[in-house]
Amino acid sequence: MLFVTAGLGGMSGAQPKAGNIAGVVSVTAEINPLAAEKRYDQGWVDELHYNLDELIPAIRKAVADKRTVSMAYVGNVVDLWERLAAEDMHVDLGSDQTSLHNPWAGGYYPVGLTLEESKQMMAEDPDKFKECVRESLRRQCAAINKLADKGMYFFDYGNAFLLESSRAGADIMTPDGKFRYPSYVQDIMGPMFFDYGFGPFRWVCTSGDPKDLETTDRLAAQVLEEIRKDAPEDIQGQMDDNIHWIKEAGPNHLVVGSQARILYADAEGRAKIALAFNDAIRSGELSAPVVLGRDHHDVSGTDSPFRETSNIYDGSQFCADMAVQNVIGDSFRGATWVSIHNGGGVGWGEVINGGFGMAIDGSEDSARHIREMLFWDVNNGIARRSWARNKGSMDAIRREMERTPELTVTMPNLVDDDVIDNAVTIF
Repeated sequence: MLFVTAGLGGMSGAQPKAGNIAGVVSVTAEINPLAAEKRYDQGWVDELHYNLDELIPAIRKAVADKRTVSMAYVGNVVDLWERLAAEDMHVDLGSDQTSLHNPWAGGYYPVGLTLEESKQMMAEDPDKFKECVRESLRRQCAAINKLADKGMYFFDYGNAFLLESSRAGADIMTPDGKFRYPSYVQDIMGPMFFDYGFGPFRWVCTSGDPKDLETTDRLAAQVLEEIRKDAPEDIQGQMDDNIHWIKEAGPNHLVVGSQARILYADAEGRAKIALAFNDAIRSGELSAPVVLGRDHHDVSGTDSPFRETSNIYDGSQFCADMAVQNVIGDSFRGATWVSIHNGGGVGWGEVINGGFGMAIDGSEDSARHIREMLFWDVNNGIARRSWARNKGSMDAIRREMERTPELTVTMPNLVDDDVIDNAVTIF
């Protein structure tokens, strides 16, 4: 498969590694040579290409050879999209991780200008720069549309690409006023992962010792493989993907600083993995405490109607309920610290995030905090999604109540939509 995207900055720089682990040919455009070259030097991207005449044949050959490889195009993504469309190349997957929640101050650079020219215009003529960005987005969407019409699946990462493209007047809307392409939370992350409680569980080995990280990877894989034996059919695929990921994390050298890891896991997986870590700290198998956490891009703890909560369709996606409830609930269930903040990932005013960190040291207190806090942190979000009548969440919360008799969550009352749609209001 061929995956085309943009952005090799902070978080978007992980895209080439994800492509390699998934076994695809990935091409990521990056306008800033320093960012692209840094990712290449770090080993996060396999090849650098500065010229489309060189890149296009390289893509064709890699796809024909079915070779797993990550390529970086050092240039503007619009030039890449337009060339792919002109060459009539088949692209399987497309996305964009430019920082369009910050479109006027370096989050997106317009086509036809060098990086330095863009920076100069940004400072000296911001109104002209804004119009150049809008024109660039219109051209980018036109090229994406041509490829999508021929079978490419394009998804919005949730970085405001669709939102800013619509504001720019790009051909990105359907006749009924909706976005032509889905947020990947609506199509992928929400129904397949968040609704079941799967999200980015994090940990940091405070020793800074790579051997401790290797131990945590091994323990996590063992826990997930044991859970997988009896996993219900609707989450077996997620379990398989996450086991594959954690086994490939070490060999793919994903560490660039702290000895830390992110692994998608549900409530059961997070708690059992954390308890295994706690036992290993107590026994000396791990040499120092471990700090647990999660991303805000998760099943709960974040209210973000254009990304994390965009597949909650009952109206509550616009309310900052989960973020506040998670912070408060986590705070007295054993979190070492909690935080609530605005703007992360999609821009100021568009999201409320609630986060936590929890240091575990091998003690019984740590075990109790793991059982109580991680349980709440995930299931609060599943309950909310269940009340929104998301099928996966209704199934997940029922399973959790069977597994945990002390938990009682009110299930939604389902109605026939036709009854509501055809109802006559009587005053």
